Amino acid sequence: MATIRQLYQLQEIELEIESDEHSLQQITSQLGQNQAVVKAQNKLADEQSRLEELKRQQNSAEWEIDDITTKLKTTEEQLYSGRIGNPKELASLQQEAELLKAKRDHVEDGALEIIDKVELAEAEVKALEGELEATEADWQSQQKQLADDKGQLETKIAELKQKQQQLLAGIEPQLAELYYKLKQNKGKAVAKIEQGICRGCRISLPTAELQQARSGQLVQCSSCGRILFLA
Repeated sequence: MATIRQLYQLQEIELEIESDEHSLQQITSQLGQNQAVVKAQNKLADEQSRLEELKRQQNSAEWEIDDITTKLKTTEEQLYSGRIGNPKELASLQQEAELLKAKRDHVEDGALEIIDKVELAEAEVKALEGELEATEADWQSQQKQLADDKGQLETKIAELKQKQQQLLAGIEPQLAELYYKLKQNKGKAVAKIEQGICRGCRISLPTAELQQARSGQLVQCSSCGRILFLA
C-alpha cells in the first residue's frame, strides 16, 4: 500500500510541476513585452506629428497674412497719396485693395481655425504624454512582479523536482516503468477510489478489485487500466 501511495504522491507532484512549468512559460513570454507602451508611444508620436503639421500651417497662414498686409499697405499708400489722378487707375487700385482685404479676411478666418486646432492638439499631446508616463510606470511595475513570480516559481519547481527524485528512488523500477507507460497513454497513471468508483473513468469497481485495493495489492482498474489507490 505504501508503494501505491508513493505513486499517487509522485503523480500529484508531477501534476503540480507541469502546472507550474506552464505558468512559468506564460510569465517568461510576458517578460520584456511592452505592447501597451509601444501603442501609447505611437499614439503620442502621431499626435505630435499632427501638431507639427498644424503649426506649419499656422506659420504659413501668418506669413501669408503679413505678405497681404504689406501689399495692402503699399496699395493704400498709392491710392491715398494724391499722386494718381487718373480715375481708371484709381479704380483699379481701389479694386485691388478690396481684393487684398477680402483675401486677408479669408486667410485670417482660416488661421483662426488652425489656431483652434493647434490648441486642441497641444492639449491632446499633453494628455497622451501623461498616458504614456502612466503606461510605462504600470509596465515597469508589472515587469518587476513578473520577475519576482518567475523567481519564486523556479525555486518551487526545483524543490518539487527534488521531491520527485526522492520518491522515484523508493519505487521499484518495474513499477515506475508501468507508471510512466500509463501516464503516457492515459494522462494520469493512478486513479483514486472514492465510494467504490474509479475516479479515472468514473465506473463502479468490481468487489474483487476493491478487496485487492483494500489489502494493499497493486491492482489496475479493469475498465481504464489505471493503478487504483485507496486513501
